[in-house]
Amino acid sequence: MKHSSNRPIGIDLFAGAGGMSLGFEQAGFDVAAAVEIDPVHCATHEYNFPHSKVICASVVDMTGNEIRKRANIGNQEVDVVFGGAPCQGFSMIGKRVLDDPRNQLASHYVRLVEELKPKYCVFENVKGLTLGKHRKFLDEMITALDDAGYDVVMPYQVLNASDYGVPQSRQRLFLMGARKGLTVPSYPEPLEEEVTVWDAIGDLPDADTFEDLNTTDAVRIEWSTQSTYGRHLRGIERDPRDYSYPRVHDLNLLSSSLRTKHTDLSKSRFASTEPGKTEPVSRFRKLDPAGLCNTLRAGTDSARGAFTSPRPIHPILDRVITVREAARLHSFPDWFRFHSTKWHGFRQIGNSVPPLLGRAVAGQIMQALVETPTKPRKKLELNDAKFLYMDMGNAAEYFSVPHNTIAQRTRKSAPKKVVRDKANVG
Repeated sequence: MKHSSNRPIGIDLFAGAGGMSLGFEQAGFDVAAAVEIDPVHCATHEYNFPHSKVICASVVDMTGNEIRKRANIGNQEVDVVFGGAPCQGFSMIGKRVLDDPRNQLASHYVRLVEELKPKYCVFENVKGLTLGKHRKFLDEMITALDDAGYDVVMPYQVLNASDYGVPQSRQRLFLMGARKGLTVPSYPEPLEEEVTVWDAIGDLPDADTFEDLNTTDAVRIEWSTQSTYGRHLRGIERDPRDYSYPRVHDLNLLSSSLRTKHTDLSKSRFASTEPGKTEPVSRFRKLDPAGLCNTLRAGTDSARGAFTSPRPIHPILDRVITVREAARLHSFPDWFRFHSTKWHGFRQIGNSVPPLLGRAVAGQIMQALVETPTKPRKKLELNDAKFLYMDMGNAAEYFSVPHNTIAQRTRKSAPKKVVRDKANVG
């Protein structure tokens, strides 16, 4: 069955758990397909976006026609293709850096844009691409998009998520391209309001007061939320700039909140650290309730040692933040859930574009299309919560891909099993 909504169509490449997918959906787009190589991320995307086609594959192995076929969009025109190629392997050696195998993901992004022929394209990446020798890569990327038939908006810009309603300082490069002959979009203007750490997480119950959260990542509890930002993300007050599909969601489910155990010594160090300062032993930064969160990072993936990135210390409690608190600081709504383990959950957040930042950019594409975004009336049922508890083997089997699609970390001991939430909401 073909895509039948009258909303503009977007395709997400390098989708991860879906930060950009959600941002574009909130701006009024229907994300017809999301391409992602990691089966665990695909499972999380499948849970949160039951109306999108998740394609568990590398962009290297995809063609534009294959994406169209699997997304059931036939010959319908694609309005926008967006995504950010993983940047860890970028090489700046050689005369043409886009030809380097380590840069193949970015070159395949350009190829897929050329094959899908969307009206617009958005490429997102690290600020570092604008600096020093990396500028060569960026210049070649712009030339390649020009050769593919797209005018890139110049000068390109590095946007800070904190300028667009996200309580986190996070700078990302965005390239926006328009098919030659179409109206070129503008970069979004910063918003006037600034959201603080406490606006984001001040209402959330302390995970450490719930024994169940030692073994599961979700618990039902009633609590009140005062800040407008928190009320928007919790779903108890409508965000007038959010055009995403409403999700059926239990407002009293505290999810993605598996506890972290600390030694008494660590707790005392965390407690004695001033807000806004770095605890000297762990090198963790203690959040300032009246300020912004520092950039949340993903750590390394399985193939590169599975190192966990430093997690900020809660502004008033003697522990690091939970995945849900990180999600609030990243502008994910409470209905959006992550993999049940802390390692995958934090990695999914750290690797994603904050939805509100994605929404700001997507809104500019919507304006260039001269489309008026509409809020769907239909409420979406989230998928089965089993997707949030799949390990790599389960997820690979579900998506019919090899179990070694993503190289696995070696462990010294077996991990503690996370049990599915008793509420089993989803």
